[in-house]
Amino acid sequence: MRSRVAFAAGTLAAFVLAAAPAFAQKQGGTLKISHRDNPPSASIHEEATISVVQPFMAAFNNLVMFDPNEKINSPDKIVPDLAESWSWSPDQTKLTFKLRSGVKWHDGKPFSAKDVKCTWDALIGQEEKSELIRKNPRKVWYSNLKDVTVGSDTEVTFVLGRPQPSFLSMLAAGYSPVYACHANGRDMRSKPIGTGPFKVVDFKRNESIKLVRNPDYWKKGRPYLDAIDWKIVPNRSTRTLGFVAGEFDMTFDSDVTFPMLKDVKAQKPDAVCEARPTNVNANILINRDAPPFDKPEVRRALVLAIDQKPFNDILFEGHALYGAAMLPPPAGFWGMPKEMLETLPGFGTDIAKNRAEARAIMEKLGYTKDKPLKIKVATRNIAIYRDPAVILIDQLKAINIDAELDPIDTTVWYNKIQRKDYSVGMNLTGGGVDDPDTAFYENFHSSSDRNYTAYKNPEVDALIEKQSAELDRDKRKKIVWEIEKKLAEDGARPVINHNVANTCWTPQLKGLVLQQNSIYNGWRFEDVWLDR
Repeated sequence: MRSRVAFAAGTLAAFVLAAAPAFAQKQGGTLKISHRDNPPSASIHEEATISVVQPFMAAFNNLVMFDPNEKINSPDKIVPDLAESWSWSPDQTKLTFKLRSGVKWHDGKPFSAKDVKCTWDALIGQEEKSELIRKNPRKVWYSNLKDVTVGSDTEVTFVLGRPQPSFLSMLAAGYSPVYACHANGRDMRSKPIGTGPFKVVDFKRNESIKLVRNPDYWKKGRPYLDAIDWKIVPNRSTRTLGFVAGEFDMTFDSDVTFPMLKDVKAQKPDAVCEARPTNVNANILINRDAPPFDKPEVRRALVLAIDQKPFNDILFEGHALYGAAMLPPPAGFWGMPKEMLETLPGFGTDIAKNRAEARAIMEKLGYTKDKPLKIKVATRNIAIYRDPAVILIDQLKAINIDAELDPIDTTVWYNKIQRKDYSVGMNLTGGGVDDPDTAFYENFHSSSDRNYTAYKNPEVDALIEKQSAELDRDKRKKIVWEIEKKLAEDGARPVINHNVANTCWTPQLKGLVLQQNSIYNGWRFEDVWLDR
């Protein structure tokens, strides 16, 4: 069956079974899922990886969320969660939520507007001494949030410094749960307290995560499952064999590559496998503060060396998407058109010419075939990071760079690159929301902790602010494309491709809706059930 989204890169095979007739949902059962690595903690607000969001989102609620029944996250398809309703002030700077009453935290204490205020006060740094959120990778998301005021136990208002059309979408992201004010940070990192459909009862590092049904969940009749068991299996081949053998009901999200998919379908013909864009792009981190990459010409040489096609052919069998900083259309709403993309550095088709120019740059600096530049390429020590890193290392040989792979454990990877403890890195950057504010502020604004390359361009900062305040979507798009162009020209974080990958599950798993333009949303699991 054809995927529900048509991709400019060509037909994307999607192994999705035809819609089955409706059955009454069954209560009970334990959903078993493989996990790819050890989550650094259970605190969604403090971490920056799907390894945390996918297992722990089910313990929480947001104020609002992207409609879980829609495959495309859209600002036009946002539905209530802990908030029953919301309204904007006439000047679009005050967003007021009416909250549900009678909601309880997992420990039985009542949820109120104070919890909302406490969460976002911690996120914007108004509670510097709070241990609730010790580190804050997405603080820059809320740079326009000036205050959170409580009108009553069931009313809270977000006060913005200026209009910001992306703000509600950011609150709908899986990265934006409401935390319990009375909880302490240590518990939120190990056995978090939420209001969600499942309770975390066990988190054994390097072993497993167990969640059980919340019998007091405020959505009556939900969830259907009794429990969700995650088993941490670092080796991807072992995880896949476990799924094929029936040990797991579902693979980790996007864990099945196109080269692996044939084997999965051959060994488990009844598997339901769906391919989709993940809103995760493979990109190169270049430490522009440390020699020799403090020289713009060396950074340019590295960009010119990249041939994107082998990455796509080897890792994705041609299904990856080509784009700049934003997810390209039609999968994404904001990415620049193909004809504009092809004018950017690194997106041309004359690879031989590009590499000749790159070698000339390197030789002028004294790096020859006999005396190459020796570097390490740091990357997170999981397969989807290592695989493109190996291809990158091979391509760098063409411009007299002799690189060595430096695999880094997940638990320290983000801290390492945040403190700029690398020379070159192969990285994957995921978009929590398909919106320029999250992508640009988080990854390229000079004030962001997640600006891993220390890229600083006052002109780009100003354009990021400009697009963020623009209410007209078409006008905003044109500013976004201008930013994408400048980022590519500056080699800020060269993009290789936008990933497309497969998630597989047993046909007995029902009610699962994978969201197309961000893998970080849609993991509440409250509507899924097991037909067995």
